[in-house]
Amino acid sequence: MALGLRAATFLPAPPLGPPRGRRTASVVRATASPPPALHSRNRPRPQNVSGEFFVDERCIDCATCRWMAPEVFKRVDGMSAVSAQPSSDETRTKALQALLSCPTASIHTDKPAKDILQVQNTFPLAIDDDLLGVYLCGYHSEDSYGATSYLIVHSEGNILVDSPRYTPRLADKIEKLGGARYMFLTHIDDVADHRKWAKELKCERIIHSGDVVDITADVEWKLTGNGPWNIGTDFELIHTPGHTEGSVCLLYKPLKALFTGDHVAKSEESDDLNLFRIYSKQSVTLQLDSMRKLLDADFVWYLPGHGYRIRYEDVQAKNSAIESLLANYTM
Repeated sequence: MALGLRAATFLPAPPLGPPRGRRTASVVRATASPPPALHSRNRPRPQNVSGEFFVDERCIDCATCRWMAPEVFKRVDGMSAVSAQPSSDETRTKALQALLSCPTASIHTDKPAKDILQVQNTFPLAIDDDLLGVYLCGYHSEDSYGATSYLIVHSEGNILVDSPRYTPRLADKIEKLGGARYMFLTHIDDVADHRKWAKELKCERIIHSGDVVDITADVEWKLTGNGPWNIGTDFELIHTPGHTEGSVCLLYKPLKALFTGDHVAKSEESDDLNLFRIYSKQSVTLQLDSMRKLLDADFVWYLPGHGYRIRYEDVQAKNSAIESLLANYTM
């Protein structure tokens, strides 16, 4: 049965068709070695330890490499740097996956990596044995400040959550996993190459009307009101304004996993939740009200667009973390 988007009841899906219009977006390609003549901003940061891998001065501190390969990359003086060279094949693969995912192509190897094609083929990358069918797309886009995109493989149609950087190799791998029926856009900041993906995969895009601007005007599904809405029986869309007017989280109910966009994530410095208020476009009151909504939601995983994912022992532990966050803002 094809998925249907519904509020209280199923709505018929619109006919598939090509996206209306295209947006020109810069595509930043990761390299496995530095270019022959390095611009001053492409030079290795002095904070790198010596060895095969290094980070250059174009780093935008998106933290992608730090959570993908924490054994290798750390935050030093406000940006990422190589704090330790890989000590095993596993950590080296993680470092190369981070290299490919870096939105500004700021990670390099001193010599061309002979196994880079093999590592490219690891994407989409399975996340966890308890999240069967959920993958990291990798290939983060500078247009979304390095946001994480996910692929959910589902028997009623796959869902791409937010947009990775468009690359033909990744598109081919996604097609082999069944393509995508929907592209769910959590909010305006992380749409990146959504038009290219919609054209390639012939998927229907979903975004809240509060985040409809020129670059999302041609999105097929525009959610209105406060929801919640459903995609089939397994997915619920929860309106969580605060970061933006149209921020929406996707709850994958059978796996108890919440895809949060930029609404909330784990802090890099601790296990506390972080609303990243410096980047929010609406009031803290509104964003805290959106967090209170999540107290009633049945999930134990946070899968964010930025920052570190979290798995709680149970729903009670998830709710305790939310209550702690709310208390910190009301003290």
